Amino acid sequence: MSKIKITCDSTCDLTKELYDRYEIEVLALGICMGDAFHSDGIDVTAQEIFAYAQKTGQIPKTSAISVGIYQECFQKYTDQGYEVIHINLSSDLSSCYQNACIAARSMEHVFVVDSKNLSTGSGYLAVMAAELASKGKSAEEIVQILNECKRYLDTSFVLQTLEYLHKGGRCSGVAAFGANVLHIRPEIVVEKGSMHVGRKYRGNMERSIMAYIRGRLEGQTDICHERIFVTHSGVPSEIVRKAIDLVQELQPFEEIIETTAGCTISSHCGPNCLGVLFLRTGEKA
Repeated sequence: MSKIKITCDSTCDLTKELYDRYEIEVLALGICMGDAFHSDGIDVTAQEIFAYAQKTGQIPKTSAISVGIYQECFQKYTDQGYEVIHINLSSDLSSCYQNACIAARSMEHVFVVDSKNLSTGSGYLAVMAAELASKGKSAEEIVQILNECKRYLDTSFVLQTLEYLHKGGRCSGVAAFGANVLHIRPEIVVEKGSMHVGRKYRGNMERSIMAYIRGRLEGQTDICHERIFVTHSGVPSEIVRKAIDLVQELQPFEEIIETTAGCTISSHCGPNCLGVLFLRTGEKA
């Protein structure tokens, strides 16, 4: 049986415990705040990003992982006899996948997976890859399974502000202003690697989050109950607890994992965003 190493981008937003448990190596995207360059999750936090945005009126710029960094990481493991499976942020949202593919072309035994996803949607695939490797699946088998399963990932989140998407050029000023005035909390859904607006909720943070969770889970009959991620960008702990309680009430998940969004994802979604991310079976009852 060959040795397999799972690597991923920092946008997978898993916890340190999960990265350690599954021995997944994380490669950090860059975060630029003015003239200062930082590495996502290493020397800057999401709360520092929010503080920077509040102070300057600007959001940080994010930068993709370079071909050289990918090459260095992949080579480190292939030199030790490993096959490498790397999980990337969606190719529609970043050039990371393209850079990883360029790096992989110069060496053997490296497999690059376009998650067509973000945050713990990509993280779900990273954990799945590690579990499959521990069960003795080959690298080719794992990649095939991931490419099939990513079609059934249900990734979404509800925003409390459109300010960050607006400043990042992904939302018009009129839409952002209108959402603020009308207290609209939009749901952002990831499908086929790209983001689009789903339902729109009204009310305060707690009300909109609870309505969003009901909208994603209540009465759904095609959900894989192995695990679900509840991922947020600094939502108050009391509201997160209520959100997790509601998830447990609506669907019998075997594992509910709370994670916080890293710097790259937070710089686009802003504070107090929350999402539930899980796998569907593809079959309606």
